[in-house]
Amino acid sequence: MSVRRSGGLLLPAVAVVAVLLVAPLLLVGDESLRLFVPGRVGSVHDAPLTLQNYAELLRPAYARYFADTFRISLIATLVALVLAYPIGYRVAREARPRVRRAWIAFLVVMLFLSILIRVYAVSLAVGPAGFGRGLAELLGLSLNSRSYAELSIVFGLLHCLVPMAAIVLLAPLQALNPRLVEAAQALGAPTWKAHATITLPLSARGVLAAFMLCFTFSISAFVIPMVLGKGRVLFVSNLIYSRFGEIGNYPGGAALSISLLALSLIVVYALGRAAGSRWEK
Repeated sequence: MSVRRSGGLLLPAVAVVAVLLVAPLLLVGDESLRLFVPGRVGSVHDAPLTLQNYAELLRPAYARYFADTFRISLIATLVALVLAYPIGYRVAREARPRVRRAWIAFLVVMLFLSILIRVYAVSLAVGPAGFGRGLAELLGLSLNSRSYAELSIVFGLLHCLVPMAAIVLLAPLQALNPRLVEAAQALGAPTWKAHATITLPLSARGVLAAFMLCFTFSISAFVIPMVLGKGRVLFVSNLIYSRFGEIGNYPGGAALSISLLALSLIVVYALGRAAGSRWEK
């Protein structure tokens, strides 16, 4: 197939991406530079360009929302990787094909389960009707405290992130040669050390891919912090919804959206570059 013909096959996909992704992003970027007048819905017609919406995001109140979003997302992502890695390894090393297919089917079903069902199931579990009261007493927290709301959000995120990370880790873990670990154990290395020095480094690219996927999912989560945060903890996505849907401040919501997107891209890019430079060495 010629290069010109193969390039022509990409035109429909490029057109769809341009119409459904690039164009809306450009509109959001333009809206973020417009002036908002309280009492209106959206920006002023033919309003001049301004950076006022971005300047407002430098206030300490907004910094706290961004810090909470990234901090809770990072905690949930790291815990999800710790939980998902042994699950992925167990499924990848399963010798019986039927059992392995059953595990994979279970993970896929969990991955595509409705987010609303997940969130309200977690809400019941961590609430007074579930184990919430006992857990709060064990941790010395109140069910109505901000710290317990953050913990509830982490539980809700884990319900989504663990199957997601396990599925992403399956391919790199299946590609590993199990004889490497067996050889290390035969030479006297403990099981944990064999996995720490062989399995984990060889699957590092898969771990990084799972981290990026889970982290970007977490920072963009909307329903989970809205329901489980109970108004005590809000993510930036909840602020964006408030600006667009409740206040009608489209320029402010657009500035929040662009800022969250930019920060997410910077974090993912920095992690990719850092990991790439380490592997090149």
